[in-house]
Amino acid sequence: MENSFSSPGVPPQLPSPPPVITPPPPSKPRKSRGWMIVAIILFVLLGFSWLVIIGQSISHTLNFNSGLKSVSARQVGPRLDEEVLVENHSRNKIAVVTVDGIISGHTAEQSGSGMVEVIKAQFDRAADDDRVKAVILRVDSPGGEVMASDEINKVIVKFQDESHKPVICSMGSLAASGGYYISAPCRWIVANELTLTGSIGVIMEGFNYRGLMDKIGVAPNVYKSGKYKDMLSGMRETNEIPAGEQKMVQDLIDETFAKFKSVVADGRAKAHDKNKLEGKALAFDWADFADGRVVSGAQALTLGFVDELGDFDDAVDRTEKIAGIQTADLIEYRERHDFSDFLSMFGQSGQSHELKLDLGMDIPKLQAGCMYFLWQMPENK
Repeated sequence: MENSFSSPGVPPQLPSPPPVITPPPPSKPRKSRGWMIVAIILFVLLGFSWLVIIGQSISHTLNFNSGLKSVSARQVGPRLDEEVLVENHSRNKIAVVTVDGIISGHTAEQSGSGMVEVIKAQFDRAADDDRVKAVILRVDSPGGEVMASDEINKVIVKFQDESHKPVICSMGSLAASGGYYISAPCRWIVANELTLTGSIGVIMEGFNYRGLMDKIGVAPNVYKSGKYKDMLSGMRETNEIPAGEQKMVQDLIDETFAKFKSVVADGRAKAHDKNKLEGKALAFDWADFADGRVVSGAQALTLGFVDELGDFDDAVDRTEKIAGIQTADLIEYRERHDFSDFLSMFGQSGQSHELKLDLGMDIPKLQAGCMYFLWQMPENK
């Protein structure tokens, strides 16, 4: 029988300990790469801004080398770049200034420049450049604000008087009311036979909505210093309107209308004096047609409102003839929008940005109490 006890001198065998399980090392947290994306975007924007700055510097250098005095002469106002429309490899230039749409003096939020400011700056550039021999005013407009139309008219008159460079008007499909007001002082006017022009007159609109207020139970409380202080207000009962108010408003309209007719008469007379028998003088009964009606280009030629029937190419040929040159490059001045303008849209704190729907046409918004040189196309019923 075997002895169950160990032999003397031999230590007893103990049971082996359980294996030690070592936990896996914790995984390293993934580093966020958002800062890398932001850095790349900032780097790209910085590079783009440097390219814009370098491009502008090169453009200014080229303009200076080409003999343009306007590089340093006009520092205030809209920033303009010269673009070539038609290259004829000529040292002479003809600048094309375009008036398209409603004539307005309002300032655009994005660029900070209004229509009148841009047009004035364009004529200033044309006056400063000795290579510009004439200007073509390209008009496609139903008119607009009285003040804005008058300011553009004065810019054209001043340009021709001081620079002694002619302005030739090329009418598009529409050059009515204020569109004709700015065309009248031009040395020569070219219109298509189907152009709608004329509409010599003034309009002011307003609404009386007191009846609607009474129906919904709204009563106005007005405190004024004089009986005419709320002139043209739409909140008054008809029996609350002073008897002389309508005459006062009509007198303002008539005064502005007389100004319109004098602009037409003076502008066409000066042009005819320089054009002699080549141009058209106003017909003796032209004032009978200054009642707000629109006329075709062919009718305008008969009345002496325009000098020639033709298109833009005919206007270019006439401009070269009047300026006494054989050929010229056609250029235009376009307002510059660089990276700083883009960033400024995001820096207008407290200002709302409107979302506008482009319907392919300008719908005029007539403000109550404001006068307009504007022809409104009748709505389809």
